Amino acid sequence: MPFEPIMQEKLSHGVIRQIEGLILRGILRAGERLPSERELSERMDVSRPSLREALADLQDRGLLTARAGAGVFVADVLGSAFSPALVTLFGSHDEAVFDYISFRRDMEGLAAERAARLGSDTDLKVIDAVFRKMEAAHQKRNPAEEASLDADFHLSIIEASHNIIMLHMMRSMYDLLREGVFYNRSIMFKQRTTRDALLDQHRQINNGLQARDPAAARAAVVAHLNYVETALLDQQKSERHEVFAQKRFDHEMRR
Repeated sequence: MPFEPIMQEKLSHGVIRQIEGLILRGILRAGERLPSERELSERMDVSRPSLREALADLQDRGLLTARAGAGVFVADVLGSAFSPALVTLFGSHDEAVFDYISFRRDMEGLAAERAARLGSDTDLKVIDAVFRKMEAAHQKRNPAEEASLDADFHLSIIEASHNIIMLHMMRSMYDLLREGVFYNRSIMFKQRTTRDALLDQHRQINNGLQARDPAAARAAVVAHLNYVETALLDQQKSERHEVFAQKRFDHEMRR
């Protein structure tokens, strides 16, 4: 018979499974420092020997890393989805930018649908809270802060979709977005209406999610990324036109 006696789980195994789950769900992130041993043992209601046994196991398997005099940290188990050489290519070839936007449109549209259906009330509160921060940052006209919150907003939707594989894949990709590898939001700001339009598009996405309307949430994501694609194409055309305009001006000044 394939049955075995039920054994009481060791406390260290419970600690291991809990920390594994927090890493898997993206709640504990790479580089994040764990609480001190005393605080962690109190929070988890386990003895220090059991906690040490669990932490040692997680370190042996590469999920945690200890730094002398600094504490225990979540290891960079994900890393980058792309090699440095490929990242350099992304930054220098326009087709990578537009393929990235197309990929995001597909993935985030699906994530928005799932978030509207499957996200908890707390998930939706997190998304709304990030959007409120975007509204506040909008008044400051700080492209770096707005870009970071933009990425946080979209990532919060991925998190609310409760698809672990998508979460870790997209988190790595958003790191590149924050760094301006795929495109830089400040370039889009050269078009005077872009900032207000982008904020309103994020508002529509948030409205669809808060209303738990999967179709509206997905449509708003698609409309937003269509706009981003068009804005970048328009900016590229504008820059090309400026090159020739400058040449005409220089030629005219020499006549």
